[in-house]
Amino acid sequence: MKLYDPNRLLLIAGPCSLETEDVTFSVADKLAELAAAHPELNVVFKGSFDKANRTSLGSERGPGMEEGLARLRQVKEKTGLPVTTDFHLPEQAAPVGEVCDVLQVPAFLCRQTDLLVAAAQTGRVVNVKKGQFLSPAEMRFVVDKLEGAKAAEIWQTERGSTFGYQNLVVDMRSFSIMKGYGHPTVFDATHSVQLPGAGGGKTTGQREFVPALARAALGAGADGLFFETHPDPSKAISDGPNQIPLEQFAALVESCLRVWSAVRIQA
Repeated sequence: MKLYDPNRLLLIAGPCSLETEDVTFSVADKLAELAAAHPELNVVFKGSFDKANRTSLGSERGPGMEEGLARLRQVKEKTGLPVTTDFHLPEQAAPVGEVCDVLQVPAFLCRQTDLLVAAAQTGRVVNVKKGQFLSPAEMRFVVDKLEGAKAAEIWQTERGSTFGYQNLVVDMRSFSIMKGYGHPTVFDATHSVQLPGAGGGKTTGQREFVPALARAALGAGADGLFFETHPDPSKAISDGPNQIPLEQFAALVESCLRVWSAVRIQA
C-alpha cells in the first residue's frame, strides 16, 4: 500500500531536531490537529535524531539515534501519524526503518549509492532530497539507483540549488522535470530559504519568503510540502531562522491548501 495519495496534499513537517519531549509533542499534537481538521492533508511528522552536518564542531546535534527513534515511536503511538527522520550511514537504515514509515536521505548525501540501497532495502518509503549541487535533470540518476534497488516507494524533494556564495535559489521547473521520473515531488520550503554559512559560522535564513515560495511551488505542480516548525524558533538548536513559529503554522498550511485546491480545479 502506497503512503502517497495523489488526492491529498502531502505535508511533511516537524521541528528540525527532536530536541526535548516538550518541543516534539507540542509540534506533533498540532500536526495531529491539522490532520483531523483537514482530511485532504496527508501528514507525516518529521524530526531529526542527529544533525550530522552542522557548520561548527561544537553545535548541538540532537538526542541521538536510540533516544530519537524511541521518541518517534511515541509520536506514532500517540498521534497515529506516520513519521520520518534523516539518516547518514548505511548501517542506520535498518533500525530507522523498524520505526519510521519514511527514510529521508539528506541532500548532501543524495548520490551515496550505499545509503540509497540501504534505504530501499528496508521496504519503507524513501524520500531523497535533491542535492544543492544538482540540477533537476541529474535526479534521474538518483531515482535510477532507488528503482534498481527495488525501493517500495520513492519521493523526491526539492530544497533549492546553490547560487553563488551563501544563497539558494529554487527553479520552479524542477517539479515538472522531476515528476517526469514517475514519482511524487515535494518542496522543502524552509530549507530553501537558508543562507548557508552566512550567519558567522552558522546557517541563517529568510523565513519571510517561505509562504510565497510554498504557494508558488504548488502552483508549479509540487505534490507535497516540507516545513520545519517550532514553538519558539529563536531557541531552536538548529535552523531557527528558517523555521515557522508553531502558532503561525496552521494558517500557513491552510493558505497552501487553498492554492493546492485551486490548481487541482484548473488541472
